[in-house]
Amino acid sequence: MADDKISGPIPPQVGDLPFLQTLVFHKLPNITGPTQPTIARLKSLTFLRLSWTNISGSVPDFIGQLKNLTFLDLSFNNLTGSIPSSLPSLPNLGALHLDRNKLTGTIPKSFGKFQGNVPYVLLSHNQLSGKIPASLSKTDFSLIDLSRNKLEGDPWMLFGTNKTTSQIDLSRNMFEFDLSKVEIPKSMQYLDLNHNRISGGIPAALAAMNNLQFLNGMASSVALYPHHSPGCT
Repeated sequence: MADDKISGPIPPQVGDLPFLQTLVFHKLPNITGPTQPTIARLKSLTFLRLSWTNISGSVPDFIGQLKNLTFLDLSFNNLTGSIPSSLPSLPNLGALHLDRNKLTGTIPKSFGKFQGNVPYVLLSHNQLSGKIPASLSKTDFSLIDLSRNKLEGDPWMLFGTNKTTSQIDLSRNMFEFDLSKVEIPKSMQYLDLNHNRISGGIPAALAAMNNLQFLNGMASSVALYPHHSPGCT
């Protein structure tokens, strides 16, 4: 949809298109109200983008019924409340954008149980809090961005030499951990840890990585020298 004169809620008639595969409402600031519940009837939908609008309310749990979704983008809206635990049950989901909203609560434990393609996940610029569930150690995200929230604790479960993650952004949270004990995936290309409570030195394995293109640990207590630790491989 490209007409920025569209205003008000998404029309309920959108649910009367049973064979629709792509639905996009993008950069339409006059779109308001909650996410249209009749979207739940679009069982053929593979691509859903409702972004840069003024839709409000919660992230609808009915999205978990859209089993053919491969791409979900609800970013840059006014969504509130918690993240539905049903989203990882989508068997084909490869991309999840919930960034730039006003979401609260914790990251669901179910994010350690994505059913199909391991997605890239953007949850940045919200008000999420608490610790990352340990269950996420079972998920090999290709990209995960948790920046600019109120998350805390040790994010060890996002790392590991057995993972193939290429980008992790944990910046501007309240994480507290010893970087020298983190096992960085060899596939890592982008790692942003700035504005957290990080101690220790840079792991020697990190300095030897050929794929790493960006590392930011500014405004943390990280010592900028290689550190050999039994926890590094």
